[in-house]
Amino acid sequence: MREPVLFAIPFFLLLLAIEWTAARKLEHAVEGGTDEDGTPAAGAYHTRDSWASLSMGLVSTVTMSVWKFFALLGYAAIYAYLAPWQLSPTQWYTWVIAIVGVDLLFYVYHRTAHRVRLVWATHQAHHSSRYFNFATALRQKWNNSGEILMWIPLPLLGVPPWMVFVAFSISLIYQFWIHTEHIGKLWRPFEFVFNTPSHHRVHHGMDPLYLDKNYGGILIIWDRLFGTFQPEVFRPHYGLTKPVDTFNIWKLQTHEYAAIWRDARAARGVRAKLGYIFGPPGWQPAQVQTPASVAP
Repeated sequence: MREPVLFAIPFFLLLLAIEWTAARKLEHAVEGGTDEDGTPAAGAYHTRDSWASLSMGLVSTVTMSVWKFFALLGYAAIYAYLAPWQLSPTQWYTWVIAIVGVDLLFYVYHRTAHRVRLVWATHQAHHSSRYFNFATALRQKWNNSGEILMWIPLPLLGVPPWMVFVAFSISLIYQFWIHTEHIGKLWRPFEFVFNTPSHHRVHHGMDPLYLDKNYGGILIIWDRLFGTFQPEVFRPHYGLTKPVDTFNIWKLQTHEYAAIWRDARAARGVRAKLGYIFGPPGWQPAQVQTPASVAP
């Protein structure tokens, strides 16, 4: 098996270097140019933020390989013993099933990651930067367990396991170029079908209008079909609604797990504990009114 993402890394770094250099030429300081309201200027880079993103990306190439190794064992067993048929990799429709299937399942996983706090804990690191540039695209999670489980229907449908991984790598490579503010809106038919920088800027926005929108990977049609699409109407404010003021990559990856543990441990009752773990980010138990607190 060859990992397509590894072959794409030199191109990722080249495009990142070009964009970073352009940001400096446009007088956005390496330490991060800001607008009048203190938010990072469009296209700006911040040295420590970018190095944190690069470091997380490098570690993720190792952790993802480990997850894929164990997934390969499980997928091979499912493909060999449970799948009712085995699709041929030489047929064009097998590739269509693999790529479109991965993209649809990515949408389901991605939407789940924003609505279930335990899964959000694995994904939030990708959203933790206040900057939106090619470096942000490399700010990847280290825990791929959710996606590994989400892909199980594909080998069960007879898609060869190696094709599942290749299809996901194609999705990752595609999603790199949409992390930029230097590309505006594209040709309308393309914007209607595919995920674009404009659509993905919305996804990274923490503005109320933009929260939990545009989950698509390659295709944006899933969002249009399932009611999660939001067009870009103003420049987003990027990052988490509760910022994590650190460039420590370990803390960026793990702080939400620690927060879940603290909240669940302090919660009263099993229902509240489960709510903090499996409820949406920001979930709080309903306040029980006492007679003294009820308005006359």
